[in-house]
Formats: sequence, structure tokens, C-alpha cells
Amino acid sequence: MLRCCVLDFRGSWEDYLPLIEFAYNNNYQSSQMAPYEALYGRRCRTPTRWTELGEQRNLGPELVFDIEEKVSPWKKILRFGRKGKLSPRFIGPYRVLNRVGPVAYQLELPPKLDRIHDVLHVSMLRRYHSDPSHIVPVEKIEIRPDLTIEEEPVQILDCDVKLLRRKSIPLVKVLWCNHGSEEATWEPKETMRQQYPNLF
Repeated sequence: MLRCCVLDFRGSWEDYLPLIEFAYNNNYQSSQMAPYEALYGRRCRTPTRWTELGEQRNLGPELVFDIEEKVSPWKKILRFGRKGKLSPRFIGPYRVLNRVGPVAYQLELPPKLDRIHDVLHVSMLRRYHSDPSHIVPVEKIEIRPDLTIEEEPVQILDCDVKLLRRKSIPLVKVLWCNHGSEEATWEPKETMRQQYPNLF
């Protein structure tokens, strides 16, 4: 195997030694298994097996939903406007009406969300486990016609200055409406002063 690589790669064959070693350790020998498998007791995860693992995640038993079960759809940033800590990642829960294809489900969405398509891919859904604190009502989100939301700041908790190489940026720690102090975020002071002058 090494001789073939030396002939193919000529003067730069030593650059390909890691690939040659990988190929050798994953080829079946007279022991009826690859050296890697003999050493570790399992097959090596090659890039060709990574796709199989990803497909199993999408089609795994924990992601397959029954009709009439409740699920929470994931709030995409582009559709709902805010990202990160300031908004819940999922809304709902909503009832599954039926299965559309192997990996898509039709949900019973409220009339307020009529501009959002009711058929969602399984990767956009999470199985709902009953807990009253998880329910985020649509009315509380206040979705605008352009499908964005806006969080209102309640108060400024702290001030700080972020020092960069050539400038310093004054920051304020903002507590947002419907969120606890552990979810407060650092925002540029000037931006907050322009958008919410009543806080200063």
C-alpha cells in the first residue's frame, strides 16, 4: 500500500502519511477485521458513516410523533425577529394533526399564526412534555404583520465599558420584560439611549 502511494504522490508522499495510516488501519486483514476494530472493539467512524448517524438522528424513535400528540415548534430567527436569550426557542404546544411524508408533520396552529405554514419538518419540532411554565402564549409574543416580535426593556441593572484596541464601548446590562435577571443582556449604551430614552 505504501509503495503505491509513493509512486502516485511522488516527492510529496510523506504529506499523505496520515491518510495512508488511516486507510491501513481500516482495511480488513487476515484476522477478518480491521486493526482499528481489533484494538478498540468497534468499527472506526469514517466520514461515510457520519451521514448515517445524522440520518438516524432525524428519523430516530424519539423524534417520531403520534397524531394528536402535542409538540412545540422552533421559533426561527428570521420569522420571529429576536434571537438568543431574549426569546424562548420554542412556542406552543400545538397538536399534531397528521403526518405528511416521512419527516414532516401538520400542526394545528392558532388563527393568529395563519401566515406561518402549518407543515413543519421534524427538525423544527420538539416533543412537548407537560409543564405549565413552558407554555408561551401567542398573545404574549405579540407577533407583528412582518412576523417579528419586540421585547421591551424594564430597567438598566449595571454599566460597564468594553475596551478594544483603538476604542472603548460603553455597555449597559438590560433587564427585559417577561425575563428574569439571569437572562439580562449587555447592550451598547448609545443604542439603548436612542431607542429607549426613558430608561436613562
